[in-house]
Amino acid sequence: MRPPFGSRYPAIPLRGAVVAITGAGRGIGRATAAAFAARGATVCLGDLDTAVAQEAAREIGGAARAFPLDVTVRESFAAFVAAVTEECGPIDVLVNNAGVMPLGDFVEEPDALSRTTLDVNVWGPIHGMRLVLPGMIAAGRGHVVTIASMAGKIPIPGMAVYNASKFAVVGLTAAVRREYADTGVSVSAVLPSAVRTGLASGVPLGGGLPTVDPEDIAAAVLDSCRTRRAEIPVPRYLGGWDLLDALTPERVMSFARTLVGDNRALTSLDPEARADYTRRVSGQVTRRTS
Repeated sequence: MRPPFGSRYPAIPLRGAVVAITGAGRGIGRATAAAFAARGATVCLGDLDTAVAQEAAREIGGAARAFPLDVTVRESFAAFVAAVTEECGPIDVLVNNAGVMPLGDFVEEPDALSRTTLDVNVWGPIHGMRLVLPGMIAAGRGHVVTIASMAGKIPIPGMAVYNASKFAVVGLTAAVRREYADTGVSVSAVLPSAVRTGLASGVPLGGGLPTVDPEDIAAAVLDSCRTRRAEIPVPRYLGGWDLLDALTPERVMSFARTLVGDNRALTSLDPEARADYTRRVSGQVTRRTS
């Protein structure tokens, strides 16, 4: 039975909850899995790199389990959902975390890399929500969290297609949240600034660029299960960006962004420091095109 429109979402106690997390072998996903496990949840780590996910699950311990998952392939995501449900029970919380972030000149970026970015960052959450929402809606409760980015609000040189994917995810999450607002199922987006993970490797952080740790994002995801807020920027003060951007003349904003070096992904990238991440993303592109 559906709750009346506008009512509070049914609570989801984290102890005993079944939490499925994509891209959970490293970075934000891994930190989020550890945070949920510490609260007594059963965490199911899905990742393209199954070995890394298995190692993460072993280190987290308790009720952590690892599963193979390619979020770009609906059949793979469906198999992940089916395996999690069979082994652990219905999914209470889905965290759409898997993402890739190529950096560099827009014109020079290969089409195959751009397609991979859109497939992982946009189609991944689409597949996840289409596969998990029906069960949650039938149960009248559930929560979906998509790890978007402040890059879904702020265009950044050197990230054009990544920007496009995150702008899409912010809109997707907001629309799906509105569409199913009267079902008891909540849909939220967490919007990190720069995060100290492999995605940002080779990019000089700090120097006016808000920077956070994976554990900060994990804390925001857990908090979303309580507040069910639509959007959660990390750090929180970035929540005023929309108003600031609307009220500030473009020339003034451009000058301020130049002062903090918003083009550092183009001008200050260290390819050697980013080499490992670049190889992993290239491997995904090759896997999809071979």
